[in-house]
Amino acid sequence: MVDYQERFYRSKINTPDWVSFTIQVKESDLWVRARKDLSLEGYERVFQYRHSLDVYIQQHPEFKKSLEPLALDSLAPPIVQTMVQAGQAAGVGPMASVAGAIALLVGQDLLAYSPDVIIENGGDLFIVCREPLIIGIYAGKSALSGRLGIQLPPSDRPVGLCTSSGTVGHSLSFGRADAVTVLSPSAALSDAVATAVGNRVRTKNDIQTALDWAQKIPEVEGVLIIIGEQMGVWGEIELVTI
Repeated sequence: MVDYQERFYRSKINTPDWVSFTIQVKESDLWVRARKDLSLEGYERVFQYRHSLDVYIQQHPEFKKSLEPLALDSLAPPIVQTMVQAGQAAGVGPMASVAGAIALLVGQDLLAYSPDVIIENGGDLFIVCREPLIIGIYAGKSALSGRLGIQLPPSDRPVGLCTSSGTVGHSLSFGRADAVTVLSPSAALSDAVATAVGNRVRTKNDIQTALDWAQKIPEVEGVLIIIGEQMGVWGEIELVTI
């Protein structure tokens, strides 16, 4: 998860005929594009998931603090179970996937009202878009920042495209990558894996090892790593210049 202080990168997603709106509940700040205004429905969903997560954390404070995967609690609310499963897959604590999990669950709910939905939450994206789409990559002070985009083909299935950084924002990372972007069917999984991969990249010499590690995680479809002027790519990541 990456929580950028500035939200200028939201304008880098070009879907001119769609309706755009933001939803803010506590620390969650979602930017949504859909075929119609779903701000009320979206707010209700974000509030619901945030509330159930906050209540669970109050009852289980270790959930918020753990940097290691936790056991699944079958009685936990859906957002908690989603985050735990993502953390288990990536070998990180559940909070590493919080932004992606909220985007995923809210996005799935909004598909009942709009056939196309894009949700951005702190640099993490839930996407169902039946049109070609290019997502710009922000990588801090890297010379590659803002010059590359990931092109996604039209699809009616959910895509999770999430970015973590060790040099941008205040989210916890043990690495120094300017950007690690992960593609999978789940925004929660992509968020957790982006954090895990980012933790493994301290210098450019770590790029290939981190890519090799990510390939072993089921459902991960592609990874992009940028550190300084160096980058590494694996899988179904189609890069374009922008």
